[in-house]
Amino acid sequence: MATIELAYVQRFKDRHGRIRHYYRRKGYATVGLPGDPGSVEFMAAYAQAHGRAPKTDPATKVQPRSINHLMVEYYRSADFLDLEPQTQKTYRQILDRFRAGAWGGRSAVSIEPQHLNGIFHQMADRPGAQRNLRKRLMKAFAVAVELGWRKDNPVRETKARKRKSKGFIPWSEAEIATFEAKWGEGTRERLALYLLLYTGVRRSDVVGMGQQHVKNGRIAVTQDKTDVPIWIPVHPRLKAEIARHGAGMTFILTQYGKPFSPAGFTSWFVERAALAGVQGRTPHGLRKAAGRRLAEAGATTKEIAAVLGHTSLDEVETYTRSADQAKLADMAIAKLEKAEKRTPRVKP
Repeated sequence: MATIELAYVQRFKDRHGRIRHYYRRKGYATVGLPGDPGSVEFMAAYAQAHGRAPKTDPATKVQPRSINHLMVEYYRSADFLDLEPQTQKTYRQILDRFRAGAWGGRSAVSIEPQHLNGIFHQMADRPGAQRNLRKRLMKAFAVAVELGWRKDNPVRETKARKRKSKGFIPWSEAEIATFEAKWGEGTRERLALYLLLYTGVRRSDVVGMGQQHVKNGRIAVTQDKTDVPIWIPVHPRLKAEIARHGAGMTFILTQYGKPFSPAGFTSWFVERAALAGVQGRTPHGLRKAAGRRLAEAGATTKEIAAVLGHTSLDEVETYTRSADQAKLADMAIAKLEKAEKRTPRVKP
């Protein structure tokens, strides 16, 4: 195989042992290059990065040690560059919105927790956005501490509104049955449902799944979000559905024969669920339904974590607690009914 020589491409192994490639050229923006060198996605990203105009030196446009300057330094940090390109994009959007207003020119050295609490207070009606901004600022100000700009991280002393929402709603068994009744065997919709329900993976993993991931009766995939590899036995229903769709390198394709993006897959799946009469349910809700089913079947916390790929058991315990509560409640009521049959209550 011929060796590919590309200018300004740097290759290194991250903390997870994964090989990453970046386009790094003095005076130009650093760009993460997806896929393997020579692949279509890699070469497209390389061509786009190589064709960009040089960036203006941020130091000439921002005040030293300002919020704007801090963001520039954070985007250059190893902590940020280790992130997936899509994650980098999301984090940039959050932080760039913050510094686009009056705060961009403020000093990152003199900002205090009360200033940040004032910002978070104005976002009280958007607790999700509030928490996300706080998390991103926590990382950015950690860089300020590393650079010696300040001795403390002011974000640590702030408070964010606790999340009251339970997040994505798990699908009920009735909703799953309704979806199956609409989308029969051999449809993209049925295959998507079973991939989500019988593997418990996230949408970002489903969109890349193909026949190459089915090995020795298991689905083997490295989770996009966590880089954690998982091997899940193929459920008989999923196995039968995969067999109906051939041996494609990507199981679920758009109407144009192209792989879905994670966001595009969600939009499509939510629409197909709505057409089946299942409103307001998402692919991630099926991940939660998978956890609920496992818990109700008596799987332990660690067993559920092994399927869902969780590195922390905290979230998994919500499934087992719920299942245990239901079983214990059933046992308690059964005992009550049995006792009442033995000793009927005296009517008043």
